[in-house]
Parts: sequence; structure tokens; C-alpha cells
Amino acid sequence: MTDVLRLGTRGSRLALIQSAVVADSLRRLGHRVELVTVLTEGDRRPPDLAPGVGVFVTALERALVADEVDLAVHSAKDLPLDTPDDLVVAAFPEREDPRDALVTAGGGGRLDALADGASFGTDSPRRAGFVLYMRPELRHRRLHGNVDTRLRRLDAGEVDALIVAAAGLDRLGAASRIDERLAAEVVAPAPGQGALAVQCRAGDRFTLQAVRELDSAAIRLAVMTERRVLAATGGSCRAPVGALARVSGGRLSLLAAAAAPDGSERCVVKLEAEATESGGLRIAEQAGRELMKVVTLVA
Repeated sequence: MTDVLRLGTRGSRLALIQSAVVADSLRRLGHRVELVTVLTEGDRRPPDLAPGVGVFVTALERALVADEVDLAVHSAKDLPLDTPDDLVVAAFPEREDPRDALVTAGGGGRLDALADGASFGTDSPRRAGFVLYMRPELRHRRLHGNVDTRLRRLDAGEVDALIVAAAGLDRLGAASRIDERLAAEVVAPAPGQGALAVQCRAGDRFTLQAVRELDSAAIRLAVMTERRVLAATGGSCRAPVGALARVSGGRLSLLAAAAAPDGSERCVVKLEAEATESGGLRIAEQAGRELMKVVTLVA
């Protein structure tokens, strides 16, 4: 145990911004925090190679298990469903806009107004499937890289538009690049999108106590419900399954959807329950059952 909390983070600009949010919150509570940069497999991959499941998470988890860091900050959407037994997500401290966004080089674009045959870039089968369902006349191009890289490739004319997470652009101070924030009914967000997840060792009482002060019960319930939809469909963070849950007035609302990556099929489910863990589990499992027809077709 140490009185300085070692916060593990990726070295990308967005990851450092997200980690700084958590570090600053802990410092306001009186804790000393130092950032420790960890190189992940996702950082080593070639720019045109699609990421695998957990590619941004595994190295940080190894650093936690090895006691090289005390806590790690992840984008909740990148967190695999299966995590090491001796680690725990102690806090879901904040959530930016969970929606996906349309970005064009010139600005002012809208999904329903893009020219027939226009190209859009994304490395997400989920985003591609929902966009192609709405606009089958568009051309999908698999475009990898971090947000800054994808914006540069858009501006260089490699594609006519990007579909990216609004939260990433917001956190990077690039919200002005967003042409349209896409409704969840149009492009269902990845489970946990926009939320941060702070992970630490289950047996580290000092760090657990510090981090749990940052946890939001409403965000935790929403994100865990979304992740249970993914689990109920047997999916992963690369699955063409989206979910968005919200807590309001003691009620939990859930939109869940699945799409074939070529846009040929789509299913959207809307459910509501009491804002409890059992209520979230019940509607997540129900949504998963209803989405399985499309998920099975995809498989």
C-alpha cells in the first residue's frame, strides 16, 4: 500500500485526457496521484489493422495484477465482458454524450443528406451496419486509427465522412467538428460508450476506498445493463450490437439494437423497468433474446 495512487493509462491524447479527469477528481478528495503510461497492444498495432477484443485493456490489467499500477482508467466500451477475477471496476465516474457522430471535412453534413455513393469511414461493424441500414447507397470504408488520425485521413480526402463516438470528440475539445449527433434509434451506441471505467485490484482496500468515492450509481446501473445486453447475445465489443440505458425518476429505460454489418437486417428493442440491478438484468436478458435473430444471422 502507498499514499501515492499510481494511475495506469494509455499514452494516446484521448486516454491521457480521460485519465486526467479521474486523477483530478481523486486529488480534489485529497489523494496524491501520479500517472503511469502503459503501452498496450492497441498502441503497437499497424494503423490499418482492426483492433481485437480487449486490445486496449489487457496490458493495463496485467500492470494492475503485477502491482505496477494501483488503478487504471478505461473507456467502458473497450472493457471485455470477461475480466480477471482479482480485478474489479470500482467506479464508473462520468459519462459524456454516448451517441455516435457524423463528421465531414467541410462541415454541415447530415446522414440523410449525404450524396448517394458517398463513402464513410469506420472500423466498427456496429456503426457500419446501422448506417448502411439507413443509407444502403453509401459506401463503407474500414478506417482505423485513433480519433486524431481518422480526422486527418478525412481531411486528406480518403473518405467523405466519418462515424465516430461523440464523447471522444467532446473530450478532445473537437466538438465543433461534429456535423450531426446521431440518435440512438438510428445508430445504437456501443454498450458503455461515453463512460469511463476505473479498475483496481479487488484486494487493495486503500485504492478501492478512494476510487469508490467517484462512483455514480446511475451510470453504473446504466452501463452494467448495457453490458448485460451484450452478454445475453454472446457478443463482444466488436459485435454489431448497441445498447443505451438511462435512469430517470426511479425508472430504467433501455434501447437495444443489432444490425448485420452489411445493413441487410436490423432489430430495435425498447424496454423499461424499475431502476434496480434486478430490473436491469431482467430487461437486458429480454432484449438479448429479441436481438438474437439478427445476431444469429450475422454469425
